Amino acid sequence: MRLRTLSGIKLSNLLLGGWSGLVLLYLYLPILLLIAYSFNDSRMSVVWEGFTFQWYRQLYAELAAHLGDERRSPLIESLSNSVIIASITTALSVALGTAGAWLLHRYRFPALRSLTTLIFIPMIIPEIIMGISLLIFFKTVEVELGFTTVVISHVTFCFPFVLIAVQARLAGLDPALEEAAMDLGATPLKAFFLVMVPYLLPAIVAGALMSFTLSMDELIVTYFTTGPRSQTLPIKVFGMAKLGLNPTLNTISTVFIVTTAMLVVVAESLKGTARRLPGGG
Repeated sequence: MRLRTLSGIKLSNLLLGGWSGLVLLYLYLPILLLIAYSFNDSRMSVVWEGFTFQWYRQLYAELAAHLGDERRSPLIESLSNSVIIASITTALSVALGTAGAWLLHRYRFPALRSLTTLIFIPMIIPEIIMGISLLIFFKTVEVELGFTTVVISHVTFCFPFVLIAVQARLAGLDPALEEAAMDLGATPLKAFFLVMVPYLLPAIVAGALMSFTLSMDELIVTYFTTGPRSQTLPIKVFGMAKLGLNPTLNTISTVFIVTTAMLVVVAESLKGTARRLPGGG
């Protein structure tokens, strides 16, 4: 009886392991193919004609020319726009999200639930509805579409993620921390920046990373709110993909994938180092 039970457990583990492997293969095989075809010698990404680094050399040359103001590559220009917009969006989202979470935690007022619901609506509303709504709003107030409108639209749906992360951190806050700082002579503003902000830093960093990622990746809302000089990388890639697959798209996607993987490895290494230090969790 015991042997039958062990055999059944082994079979169940084998089936579950096989199913998990198929799911992972389904998820990661397209990414692996994209990376492989970034080294394809053919301009047609669906036909393999040999191994080459020419697309990486071309991307590097375009980047160097862009930085040297010798030749403005449209693809590198859109990448630069994405980084600038994502950086500004992240900074504003962190400021608004942290301040909003602190105010909602610290103060109680009659419209608290209604305000919280309004803040979280951009997280769940369909992107196409948000994009059209923002476009109508900008046209109504006669704001020219460009960097400003894209940043405003990105902040609208990014800062709630920071707010949620900080709120979760505040839920475990010991009120004695702020009280002790003020008993030692700190003003409320000093207590917030010298005690609360370091305590909230993990949540702030998590929210900032989420905001930067969402802003860099956003397509639909940006499509409705961007101008001719503020096109981001997703908008440019979308336009290029409609005309045909370009090996440069595979190359730049591979660079993003490898960079992201390296950042994850570094973050995990730092976490492991922190655990091994005296007093680490």
